[in-house]
Amino acid sequence: MVRTVGIGHQDFERIRTKNNFYVDKTHFIREWWESDDEVTLITRPRRFGKTLNLSMLCNFFSVKYAKRSDLFEGLSIWEDEAYRLLQGTYPVICFSFANIKENTFIEARKSMCRVIEEQYNKNDFLLNSGLLNQKEKEFYQEVSANMSDSTAAAALRSLADFLSRYYGKKTIMLLDEYDTPMQEAYVNGYWDEMTGFIRSIFNSAFKTNPYLERAIMTGITRVSKKSVFSDMNNLEAVTTTSDKYADAFGFTEEEVFAALEEFDLSDRIREVKKWYDGFIFGKCRDIYNPWSIIHYLDKKKVGTYWVNTSSNSLADRLLREGSQDIKQTFEDLLEGNCLVTELDEQIVYNQLDQDRQAIWALLLASGYLKVSRYENRTDEYDGWKEEYTLALTNLEVKVMFRNMVRRWFGQAGLAYNAFIKALLRNDIKAMNAYMNQVAAETFSCFDTQTKPSQRRPERFYHGFVLGLIVELNDRYTITSNRESGFGRYDVMLEPRNKSDDAMIFEFKVQDVNDGERDLKDTVKAALNQIEQKNYEAVLIAKGMKKEQIRKYGFAFCGNKVLIGI
Repeated sequence: MVRTVGIGHQDFERIRTKNNFYVDKTHFIREWWESDDEVTLITRPRRFGKTLNLSMLCNFFSVKYAKRSDLFEGLSIWEDEAYRLLQGTYPVICFSFANIKENTFIEARKSMCRVIEEQYNKNDFLLNSGLLNQKEKEFYQEVSANMSDSTAAAALRSLADFLSRYYGKKTIMLLDEYDTPMQEAYVNGYWDEMTGFIRSIFNSAFKTNPYLERAIMTGITRVSKKSVFSDMNNLEAVTTTSDKYADAFGFTEEEVFAALEEFDLSDRIREVKKWYDGFIFGKCRDIYNPWSIIHYLDKKKVGTYWVNTSSNSLADRLLREGSQDIKQTFEDLLEGNCLVTELDEQIVYNQLDQDRQAIWALLLASGYLKVSRYENRTDEYDGWKEEYTLALTNLEVKVMFRNMVRRWFGQAGLAYNAFIKALLRNDIKAMNAYMNQVAAETFSCFDTQTKPSQRRPERFYHGFVLGLIVELNDRYTITSNRESGFGRYDVMLEPRNKSDDAMIFEFKVQDVNDGERDLKDTVKAALNQIEQKNYEAVLIAKGMKKEQIRKYGFAFCGNKVLIGI
C-alpha cells in the first residue's frame, strides 16, 4: 500500500498513526544515546527534519509514551531488544523557540517565558504530588510570561528537579530552534539584551543542572560560544561539517531513489538529482532536502519548494547591502565558480555587517552553500589554517538566488539602465529622475529603516548603489571604504582608460539634528566631506587631473534621493 504524502507534518506520532510517508531515521536514537554526550547542539538548515527528529526522541523516551510500541514497530530501532525496554522510561521536557519572532526584547522575553510556562502547565500534576514543599509550590506559581529574570533562569532546572523526583530518573531536555530568538534579536536591534537573558537560562538548564540526564538543542546556526555558551564546556557541537549524525537529517540518495520507486517515479531520478542533490554533511555526500523531495513526490514536478519556505530575509539583506567585493564573489558563485576562504563556523551575529567570512559562514549554515573541499594545514606565517572551498548547493538554490537578484531590480530595470547612462554622461537631472524612480519602486521591498543596523543606516544605501554600478567593472576599478587623504571615501570609480573621468561618491542619510533641514543641506554636507577629507588624493597621486575627478553627494531620506555636485 502506497503511503500518503502529508505536507508539513512535524509530529512523529501523527505521521506514524496516519501512515504518512516517512523515512526511517530511528538509528539516530541509538547513535545519540550511545554517544553519551551530556549536551548536544546540532545545526542543520531549515526543513531538514530537526523538529521531526526531536519529536521522535520525545515519543521514544518520554514516560508519557510508555507502551506505545505501535509508533516504532517495523522501524530499525525496534529490532534491538535493549531499546524496546528503554522506550517510554524517562521524564522529558520538549519545547521550541521557533515562534519567538517579536520586534522588541520585551515581547520576545515574554514569549520565551510563556514557552517555559507551558511546560509547567503540562506538568501541573506535580503540585498535588506531595513531593513539593510550600516554597517550591510558590515558585511553581511564579512561573509565568511576566516572571522575573531570576525565576526564568531557574525555571527549567527546577522543573527538571521536580520531574526527576516524581519519576525517580534524571530528566531529558529537548530544545528545538534555540537560535531563532537570537536571529530576531540581531535583525531587530536588541542583541545584547537577548544574549544576556538567554545565557542565564542555558547556563542553569544545561550546565549547572544535576537533574539533567542529557539534552539536545537544534538550530540553524552555531552561535558563538562567547555569546551564549561561554560557561558551557560540556557542549558537543555538531555542525554541517561534522561527521556525527551525518545521515540522520535529510534524505540520502539511496532513500530518495527508494521513495521515487515507491511512488512510481523511477524514471525521474536524473531530474530530481539535477535539481535537489548537493548537500554535504561531514563526509556524507549526496544529501537531499526532505521538504523538496516530499513536495516533488506530491506534485510530481520540479520547483523551488525548499527555498520558498526558508527564512531568506537575513541572507537577502546581507548580500544586498554587502560591499562590492561580496557582490562580486556572489556573482562568481552564481556563475558556478567556487570560493576558497578561511571560515569560523561559530556565527558572531553582531559582526555580520563587518566580517565577510561571517556572511559565508551564515550561508553555509543555512544550506545555501556547501563545502566541496576542506583542508587544514600549518602555514609558515599564519600558523594553523583551515580553508573551505565553497559552492552553491544545487540548482534549486541557484534558481532561488537568481530570482532574488531579479526582484531587487525587476520593477525598476529600465530606470536602472537609464541611471547608468545618465551617470556616464554626468547628467545630474536625469540621474536624479531615474534614481528616484528606482528608489520609489525598489526601496519599498527593502528595509530602509534603521532596525537591522541601527549603528550605520548609510550601509543600506551604500550597498544599494554599489549594486547599481557593479556592471561598470569592465570600464572602472570600483573600490569602497578605502583610505585616501584624511579618511575613508564611500565609493570611488577609477577609469581604466585614463581619458575618462574618475568619480567619488559620498553617501549621507539626512540628519535634522545636524541642521539638515532638507536633502540639499545633506548633499552639501556630503560634498564638504569629500573636500575636507581630501578623498581625491589617491587619484591625484596616480596622475589624474583635478578637472577629471567628478564628486557626487548622495543624500537619502527613506525612499527619497537627491544627488548633487
